[in-house]
Amino acid sequence: MSEKLQKVLARAGLGSRRELEVWIADGRVSVNGKVATLGDRVEPEDVLRVDGRIIRVKPEEDIVRRVIIYHKPAGEVCSRNDPEGRPTVFDNLPRLQGMRWVQVGRLDINTTGLMLFTTDGELAHRLMHPSNGFVREYAVRTRGELTDEQRSALLEGVMLEDGVSKFDSIEEAGHNEDAANRWYKVSLTGGKYREVRRLFQSQGLDVSRLMRIRFGDLTLPSGLRMGRWQELTEEEIRPLLDRVDLKGKKYTGLYGRARLRHQRGGNKPPRKPRRNPYRR
Repeated sequence: MSEKLQKVLARAGLGSRRELEVWIADGRVSVNGKVATLGDRVEPEDVLRVDGRIIRVKPEEDIVRRVIIYHKPAGEVCSRNDPEGRPTVFDNLPRLQGMRWVQVGRLDINTTGLMLFTTDGELAHRLMHPSNGFVREYAVRTRGELTDEQRSALLEGVMLEDGVSKFDSIEEAGHNEDAANRWYKVSLTGGKYREVRRLFQSQGLDVSRLMRIRFGDLTLPSGLRMGRWQELTEEEIRPLLDRVDLKGKKYTGLYGRARLRHQRGGNKPPRKPRRNPYRR
């Protein structure tokens, strides 16, 4: 059964679907010795090359996916390489061999908080796709307080430059009586550029701090410091795969838990303990 070329390459951990479509358009990918084009489909027996290097592709059920939560600090850009030499969100991630980390969405340079990265570009694509409706929740500090009319407008929908946007919920999150700043918790399912900031700006309020604290059912761990990452367990990854209709890996046999730890950490898998001949 054939599959889209960019989907197969994304599953191999080479990048996101969008990024791989650019590679195909640039002529970097070939199928059976012929330069690939957008829209090509491939069979399991086809030979795929990227920049002349053969890509070994596994069936979906054999993929060992890794997913990490990263606590992004302010000042980091969501790019692999920044022309201005600024630090990027990829600088502090664990090193990989034969795969690449693919980011799930973006945060602007001044926004902090939860980001997801995975070695499976197809999983990243589905997590970002609007049809799957993952809720993003943010902690927001504004200069000034929302009125009842402004709150209603943000919940009902306001027209921005790129269409109508709205919050799914708005909750007050505390403030000092004599302070001009107010904290709110807001949630939305959209993913437009700087959407949270622009929604508040539409009501005349500037956002002075913005932190993503939840993506779907995943929340930013309270003990995870900025610039650090935490890997999700198999049990934490499975609901994500179910939500986007991807098959989960059965960690048995060669891909048992000990073998998976060996692949991730570079340690030898534990040996079976020898029997003590003096014990009965």
